[in-house]
Amino acid sequence: MAILVQKFGGTSLQSPASISKVISHIKHAKEENYKLVVVVSALGRMPDPYATDTLLSLIDRSTPLHAKRETDLLMSCGETIASVVLSNELQNNDIQSIALTGGQAGIITTSDFTQAKIKSVNTTRLLEELDNYDVVVVAGFQGQTSTGEITTIGRGGSDTTAAAIGVALNAEKVEIFSDVNGIMTADPRMVKSARQLKIVTYTEICNLAYQGAKVVHPRAIELVMQANIPLHVRSTYSTETGTLVTNSSIKEIPDQLITGIAHMSSITQIKITNREEMHRLHSEVFKVLADAGISVDFISISPTGLLFTVPEDYTQTAVDLITNLSFHPQVTKSCAKVSVVGGGMMGVPGVASKIVQALTEKGIQILQSADSHTTIWVLIHEKDIKGAVNALHDTFQLSQVIDQGIK
Repeated sequence: MAILVQKFGGTSLQSPASISKVISHIKHAKEENYKLVVVVSALGRMPDPYATDTLLSLIDRSTPLHAKRETDLLMSCGETIASVVLSNELQNNDIQSIALTGGQAGIITTSDFTQAKIKSVNTTRLLEELDNYDVVVVAGFQGQTSTGEITTIGRGGSDTTAAAIGVALNAEKVEIFSDVNGIMTADPRMVKSARQLKIVTYTEICNLAYQGAKVVHPRAIELVMQANIPLHVRSTYSTETGTLVTNSSIKEIPDQLITGIAHMSSITQIKITNREEMHRLHSEVFKVLADAGISVDFISISPTGLLFTVPEDYTQTAVDLITNLSFHPQVTKSCAKVSVVGGGMMGVPGVASKIVQALTEKGIQILQSADSHTTIWVLIHEKDIKGAVNALHDTFQLSQVIDQGIK
């Protein structure tokens, strides 16, 4: 049988009007002779009554009674409710449907409550239900351990659920529906001339997602990339195909230098200078931060010291840990990371020069920079983020529409 996996976000299910749009997409896929697994997020967003954050507001998580295990039991309710609501509406529209929790759908996870990882997907139950029903609606964001404990798999987990099921079932494609019509060259709330991308590679969108673009969770992209399953990012409220994420060996990707600009804010830069104890500085600082669960980025190691960044929420903890090692960190708060991503930049000289020139002409100070084969990052002051993203978007002419090889 031809299997299609669709995922609908919470805003797609928050009203009768939006649910009718969801059902129209499902009907269209059914008319194309697909059997469907539809993964759903919790209904709406806070303060909607069954949104995840609304459910969390029901308990005081500072008390020992509400440990992470119980928190997962509570958080999983939002997606479970959504799966039943959608399945019921499908049945009311003469579409044979059944709702399953993540665990019933065969999603086995680690026991890291609130941040579990998917270990495997047992497809036995899913395949049985697909033989009997046109649509299997699965609660996203959740699974269960090998001993039957309910777990959740972190923010963006419904994307990951859809991708994992798509890979396990060898689906023809995975479609991610939300309230935006595909992947944009930059955040349209920041760049008015941002345009929709028709086709991108797995690597490019994965880099954009990790650097701040919030359309698809990067772990979901990694899963479908490993199995070469095409991913469509689409709008619930449109019949357009959105953005196709695929492998350049499967679809012809246009010769484009830069694909998009991503950004992240609320970053702190930390600098430590100490010539006398370099060995201890290099070996102890990163270890103590790692032991405290603090992720570091933009790492620069030199004979005179260290330079790196941490999320702003961890600034004081990081400073205290470093000070306890008898080092004296210099701190620059309210920084932002801007990333220029494009598979076409590999081996092309002058890209970094264009970035520096564009920002310098706007009077934007570059605090740090780094690069890989397909991404160049710059650290700037947060107050300059809008100007920086727009300057780079203009410099690489990303608002211009090019032929991207698909219709």
